[in-house]
Amino acid sequence: MSFNLGNEFNEAREAFLNSVQNNEPEDKQAELYGDMVNQIAEEAKRQARQETESVIATNPAEAKMSARERKFFNEIETEVGYKDEKLLPQETIDRIFEDLTTEHPLLSRIGLRNAGLRMKFLRSETEGIAVWGKVFGDIKGQLDAAFSDDEDIQNKLTAFVVVPKDLQDYGVSFIEEFVRTQINEAFSVALEAAFVAGDGDDKPIGLNRDISNGTTSNGVTTYPEKDPEGELTFADADLTVGELTEVYKYHSVKENGQPLAVEGRVSMIVNPSDAWDVKKQYTSLNAQGVYVTALPFNLDIIESIAQNAGKATTFVQGRYDAFLGGGLTVRKYDQTLAIEDMDLYTAKQFAYGKAKDTKATAVWTLNVSDNVNDESPQA
Repeated sequence: MSFNLGNEFNEAREAFLNSVQNNEPEDKQAELYGDMVNQIAEEAKRQARQETESVIATNPAEAKMSARERKFFNEIETEVGYKDEKLLPQETIDRIFEDLTTEHPLLSRIGLRNAGLRMKFLRSETEGIAVWGKVFGDIKGQLDAAFSDDEDIQNKLTAFVVVPKDLQDYGVSFIEEFVRTQINEAFSVALEAAFVAGDGDDKPIGLNRDISNGTTSNGVTTYPEKDPEGELTFADADLTVGELTEVYKYHSVKENGQPLAVEGRVSMIVNPSDAWDVKKQYTSLNAQGVYVTALPFNLDIIESIAQNAGKATTFVQGRYDAFLGGGLTVRKYDQTLAIEDMDLYTAKQFAYGKAKDTKATAVWTLNVSDNVNDESPQA
């Protein structure tokens, strides 16, 4: 089973993405995240009402659930207490990870891996959105114990999950899908923003950061954005070949001077608004009457709202370490959202991101909108 989320959800998600990208106040992000969750809830309940009790009993999605998953989601009301945290069943975690890497191209291209580590879990309050923070840092007085900060994976990502009380009437498969969809949407926004532009302050070090130029203050090391290596215009075929040759040459040598084969391994992240200008220039009608888009050297273009317009970030696949670690925990709170008849939970997982060396990634000035020719090159 999979929820079919409509235009209302897509609009709410876009508004939330823009809020995160623009670093708007957390209360504003929380409001927009709540709107997104409301759309998921309404769609979940709508689809649930379409199912009869007899259908639910033989629901194929529920039949595929393990005994451990059925037990967990059947008992989510009673087993997940205010002070206790429980690991989501591993099967559910695996599906969340699969959703993240198949539905979000950037997370797939950077090679996001599930480290499968079992780490100590800390308790924290949520702000109603995905919030980065140090695993063993100050989490607003909610610590139950003090631990030493000795893990490489040193950032935690917290998001809230709400479960409408009346959803309990429609079977465990609906609850599992609903919880998994919320976690996927919340985490994907936060992970993409951090892996592209995280400064290392309680979050991963993004692809556009200069890892050789960190600044430490009060025990926290942050990393500035890289200076552009050059300009990309995609103005015509000859200029594009020359510009992309420089991109590939930059990545073809490691920081230590060792050569590196990068053919077929370079990706470029662009803002969706810029992507269309590039695609326009290199989309043409072939002899079979099919429109095709092709760039020199098979450059892989990834659209991401986390990428600032007017710039592009390139990276070599396999040269950026991106991990999720630890079991994903949930914890029930005895408080609710402003919306009635909803239970509030938190979901937490740990993340790490950093380039292998400074030559693995690069930032470029993108100047395409005024340079695109009216006629596309012929295929």
